[in-house]
Amino acid sequence: MAITKLHDIHARRRSRNVGLGLALAAFVVLLIGLTVVKVTVLDPSIATQETQY
Repeated sequence: MAITKLHDIHARRRSRNVGLGLALAAFVVLLIGLTVVKVTVLDPSIATQETQY
């Protein structure tokens, strides 16, 4: 016997799961973006000055 009628709780649960998935994806994108910015050196002279000490 298959359940043919979806209850209201299923729609709310799906909505929450989609929202949580989007929030987690945004957090991952933010972390990757911060990592790329930190690793990328815009001015190479700054990197050589820091390593000389």
